[in-house]
Amino acid sequence: ARNEEKAQSMLYRFREAQAAELGLGTRADRRPKMASACKSLRECERWRGEILRELSRKVSKIQDAGLTDYEVRDVNDEINKLMREKRHWENQIIALGGANYRRNVAMLDDDGKEVPGTKGYKYFGRAKDLPGVRELFQSKKQEEEEENQALAFYKKFMHQGPAYFGDLDEADGKLLEYERQAEEEEWRDEYKNVREILNLPLDDPIPPIPRGSSASSSPLPSNGPSPPQPAVNAKRKAQEEDAEIDTVDTEAAAPDQAKRLRKAESDDVIPSNGGADSIRSHANAAAAYLGFLSPEDLLPPTLPTREEMEGVLLALRKQALVEEYFGE
Repeated sequence: ARNEEKAQSMLYRFREAQAAELGLGTRADRRPKMASACKSLRECERWRGEILRELSRKVSKIQDAGLTDYEVRDVNDEINKLMREKRHWENQIIALGGANYRRNVAMLDDDGKEVPGTKGYKYFGRAKDLPGVRELFQSKKQEEEEENQALAFYKKFMHQGPAYFGDLDEADGKLLEYERQAEEEEWRDEYKNVREILNLPLDDPIPPIPRGSSASSSPLPSNGPSPPQPAVNAKRKAQEEDAEIDTVDTEAAAPDQAKRLRKAESDDVIPSNGGADSIRSHANAAAAYLGFLSPEDLLPPTLPTREEMEGVLLALRKQALVEEYFGE
């Protein structure tokens, strides 16, 4: 019989239907290896449906208890290969303007559980019970449990308020009062130690702690209430008024001060004896506490006069000219 007659026979048609069902079409009707080579949306949908049918058969086959471990591994590899090929066809369908089949939906097995696997490789059916695979999943599950335990442990330290970090400790004033008492006690102890080291009498009254301008000049009682603090706005206004008064006084005194400076420079005025006496008295008072220094060591250095500075500069210029024209 001729080929045309063979093609019309019932057996030939049955074999064609069986080959199409198994994905073993004729050479001219085989699925392209590259999904990007197909430019027809209808053809892409067709090949994707064929891959889904093959996946269904492979997943049913991998449940067979008569397969050996090697055959189960081979079938599982074929399923993952078909999954990868299906993803390529879905990308091509999206590129051609078709439906988006790539939804972020978890792949479930027959029991309704997510198919396990790592880095895109999944295990189906009996492949989950292969030697080495079960231990892999058990170790992964144990790591997840340890991470959950660590997260539960550190979760109680998260999202804490300001009281956890100690930001509200000074709200009631008890801590500040305790710190102030401890500071005063330490000040008294250190002051006594300094007096003992300098061989000073210990009966003299201990001066209060020199606090800043914001604090009160007199020491606060340890048990009494703290003095009322001035309002911030009133303090700011007072500072602004003082600054304005200082600016006006400076501008008014600027001409007189400039005149006095010019007169002092022209007449080479020497500081008055009153200023020298005060400096001398401060040096003597400081030397009383510092036994290893004399009052002369604590006096400010004597500055050269204008004539002395001009003489030194003139000598240096002469020396530079001599070295330039006559050499060393």
